[in-house]
Amino acid sequence: MTRTTRLLIAVSAIALTPAQALAQGMSNEEAAEMRAQISALKAQVEALESRLESQEAARTAAAATPAPVPAAEKDENKAQINFKGAPEIKTKDGWSFKPRGRIQYDVVHVSAPDAINDPGLGFSNELRRVRIGAQGSMPGGFGYKLEADFADNDIALADAILTYKNGGTSVAIGHHNNLQSLEELTSSLHISFLERAAFTDAFGFERRAGVSVTQKAGDFTLSGGVFTASVDDLTSDEDDSIGLDGRVVFSRKFGDARVHLGGSAHWRDLGDNVQSVRYRQRPAVHATDTRFLNTSRLPASEELSYGLEAALISGRFHAVGEAHWIQPELIGTVTADPTFFGGYVEAGIFLTDDTRGYKSGKFDRIKPSKAVGEGGLGALQFNVRYDRLDLTDNGIIGGTQDGYNASLIWTPIDYARFMINYNHLVYRDAANAVGTDRNYSVDSVGVRAQVDF
Repeated sequence: MTRTTRLLIAVSAIALTPAQALAQGMSNEEAAEMRAQISALKAQVEALESRLESQEAARTAAAATPAPVPAAEKDENKAQINFKGAPEIKTKDGWSFKPRGRIQYDVVHVSAPDAINDPGLGFSNELRRVRIGAQGSMPGGFGYKLEADFADNDIALADAILTYKNGGTSVAIGHHNNLQSLEELTSSLHISFLERAAFTDAFGFERRAGVSVTQKAGDFTLSGGVFTASVDDLTSDEDDSIGLDGRVVFSRKFGDARVHLGGSAHWRDLGDNVQSVRYRQRPAVHATDTRFLNTSRLPASEELSYGLEAALISGRFHAVGEAHWIQPELIGTVTADPTFFGGYVEAGIFLTDDTRGYKSGKFDRIKPSKAVGEGGLGALQFNVRYDRLDLTDNGIIGGTQDGYNASLIWTPIDYARFMINYNHLVYRDAANAVGTDRNYSVDSVGVRAQVDF
């Protein structure tokens, strides 16, 4: 019998009881007892009615509320947003997207002998790099990276690559760095001085379009690639230059110390449309266009270069050195092919409890152990470097440079940096003569403010 049926029977009983009592001629005592029973029964019926109404309201509310989605299903459909200098959006099926960029503003001063009348010397400043772009991943191990530089009121493509990773193998297709020196492959965000070592710019290291493959095997990383020209030269359908690059790196931690050893080799056919090369260099800052070393144009058909690299990171201390040689194959001359040399040795120490970053065969971001805003003053680092560049050989006189450099770097948080850089440069056979003297020294000072995301 349902609760509703019982309720109807009870109500009927209450309604019929007074009439039955009158028909039977009950005494006053019996009638009073009957009325008490009827009052108790009414109270029970009212309580039952209240319970039934509450249950009906609960069933109505449950029907109007959608069934909860299991937690696992929610996580699978929802994108996760992390913050690494900028928002990074990730989904569990392999998609990700992160905007990226950097701003580097330099103020420099170059002091040269007074007899050199060059308006590019003295004070100057520039937006060294203003880059904006994005990077991310796609399902199946694919990824992408795109960056453009807006410095100098011009748009220059930096990285524009499609990547693929599968275990220890990675492939990059598009416009990206050749497989050259440790100094060149380390991002400008993480180098120890305003500019890289002199040979990297003098020997024309730059991004080019091509395909590269990297294989990691234990402590070794082997890379090889085929490259054509930079994006600026790809606008000409006559450019048919091509080059081959290879690099091998051994990297291992011994206790708390990281040891890095490497070497690279590069061959480039300039093609039919390019028939000369030129090697030259600024005085360790970029804001001036004055070059004190310059071979002028050399008729050439090919270039061969090779280099060695070594680095050590141990707690607050780091040391690094590289040597690189380049040999252009000259055409139409009786002079033997020259070999030009560049190299440097560097040492640095943190004055705070920090260490230099390292990742994938190159130096990486410095992450202060106690950043500003977190109870600390950030990371403070002091570096010194000897930088040698020799562009004189076999009758080609491009000059030599011995650079003595020092820098102080303050990294208040992971994504901001302030640098001051002093350079004393000693030249022999410089391109700019002081009267008839081409042997003299130049001093340059640079300050940089940097932020990236």
